[in-house]
Amino acid sequence: MQTRFTEAQLAKPEFEIANGILRACVHCGFCLTACPTYDLLGGEGDSPRGRIYLIKDMLENERPAPAAVVKHLDRCLSCLSCATACPSGVDYMHLIDHARVYVEETYRRPAPERLLRRLLSVLLPRPRLFRLVLLAARAAAPLRWLFPGRLGAMLRLAGRPVGTPSWVDRPQVIPAQGPRRKRVALLTGCVQQVLAPEINEATARLLARHGCEVVVPRGAGCCGAVSQHLGHIETAERWARRNIAALARELEAGGLDAIVVNASGCGTTVKDYGFLFRNDPALAEQAARISALTRDVSELVAELGLGAERAAPALAVAYHSACSLHHGQGVCEVPKALLSTAGFAVRSVPDEHLCCGSAGTYNLLQPALAGALLERKVANIESTGAEIIAAGNIGCMVQIASGTRLPVVHTIELLDWATGGPRPAALSGRAVGPERT
Repeated sequence: MQTRFTEAQLAKPEFEIANGILRACVHCGFCLTACPTYDLLGGEGDSPRGRIYLIKDMLENERPAPAAVVKHLDRCLSCLSCATACPSGVDYMHLIDHARVYVEETYRRPAPERLLRRLLSVLLPRPRLFRLVLLAARAAAPLRWLFPGRLGAMLRLAGRPVGTPSWVDRPQVIPAQGPRRKRVALLTGCVQQVLAPEINEATARLLARHGCEVVVPRGAGCCGAVSQHLGHIETAERWARRNIAALARELEAGGLDAIVVNASGCGTTVKDYGFLFRNDPALAEQAARISALTRDVSELVAELGLGAERAAPALAVAYHSACSLHHGQGVCEVPKALLSTAGFAVRSVPDEHLCCGSAGTYNLLQPALAGALLERKVANIESTGAEIIAAGNIGCMVQIASGTRLPVVHTIELLDWATGGPRPAALSGRAVGPERT
């Protein structure tokens, strides 16, 4: 794609990066069939290629983002399915991230929209505050079906069970069982601590059982993904700097063999810290080192080798391949292979590469489109005849659980169960295999 940026524009690092990304696009259209919003809406502006043209025009002219362009960019899931399909290697992730920052800097949204986006940016990264708000909103949750749109979507979230603070949340060192094979840092996240604390508990148990000394770093917290995808780049960088500082202390204190993330949306972001701070002389090297050490929990378990103490019940499991893991990190087959090794019967989900509609805060900001994507995803999953749904991202788990009666669990919960851990909480009271303690 030909671009017409001026020398003054190209002197700005973000514009220079955008120029390189735009010029890689050859207009081939392979991205069209991979894009969930294009599939739903059918308009060029809601395809990756169309959005690339809109971003190019907006940036080249360096004018305030027009409302029509903002609408199409806001509808993008950032699922990155287009990047997987692109034969030219267009780095769509960094292009859309830059475009969203530009939108927030140049476009004034209506007041209710600004308030909602700011509210999400403040609440979701802070587990204590988020837990209190959900508990306070529970009284209104039964009325959620009376409210359309975003309010209804938020009340549905308030209707979910809220976890109590977990023993894993606090900074600590969890010793390895038997000889220590690795020393790893576990990032416990933010939203996950509130909605599914059992995921971090299963992760800590499984890693310790497989010879890992698990460090929960003091001062670590939200990875910054929520703020970054909202275009609030300065807030995102503040969260990232905190994590880098916390992890750097552990690297200096006792060294780390890996940094483990069990929410793939967060993992994609932490693996990108090196890019985020590439122009920061004080942080570039440290951020790059942290990104290089970061592993999705399934990657680390595969490296360790799954040691099954007992065969898992031969349950049929539909594995949902979260976009952030599948497209963002290129981890597609490893989780399914681990589940198979543990004894589960893994069922292939039709169109597994297509998004469920969660996409961070997308299901709260674009509930109609997210609902249509959810309906299709659930239909595809249920067509497999599976008894359980497994996924590697809390956002996907919450979204899919809202549209099906099948139990939805994290992949690591099943692997923990298969290697001696307790039965996953989501399976309690369900006839899906024996109890484990």
